[in-house]
Amino acid sequence: MKVSTLSVLAGIVLGVAAMPAAAESKIGFVNSDRVMREAAPAVRAQQRLEKEFEKRDQELQRMAKDLQALQEDLERNGMTMAENDRRNKERSFNELNRDFQRKQREFREDLNQRRNEELASVLERANRAIKQIAESEKYDVILQEAVYASPRIDITDKVIKALADGR
Repeated sequence: MKVSTLSVLAGIVLGVAAMPAAAESKIGFVNSDRVMREAAPAVRAQQRLEKEFEKRDQELQRMAKDLQALQEDLERNGMTMAENDRRNKERSFNELNRDFQRKQREFREDLNQRRNEELASVLERANRAIKQIAESEKYDVILQEAVYASPRIDITDKVIKALADGR
């Protein structure tokens, strides 16, 4: 005898609906993006990164201004310059541009690596806080990604506060 998929699904739905209220699951939701933006450890990590990379960022900004000034000078005065002077300026521009591109690439790579290290540390602390909240408040499951989560089950504020308290 062949059992249809629809009848099996109907049986499962009826079985779940018939479960006693005491067996209901307690579900929570954490907005990870918000935690990574607003939690004290995340804010401190962002400040550390800004301080750590501030000098290199300023150097890149200075180099970009120098490049722009050289380019404008070449565009404005290139036609009236002696051939040798124009070639020297173009060579200087190309060398500075290559150096700028290399330093910019290294800056991005270093920043991304350090950001990943800092965020991994914050994420580890956040996951510990979430686990402690789940155990102390007897949650069966806590979701971190969802298309929609009711504000009623959102425990993001509790996690941010737990991280501020040093959990």
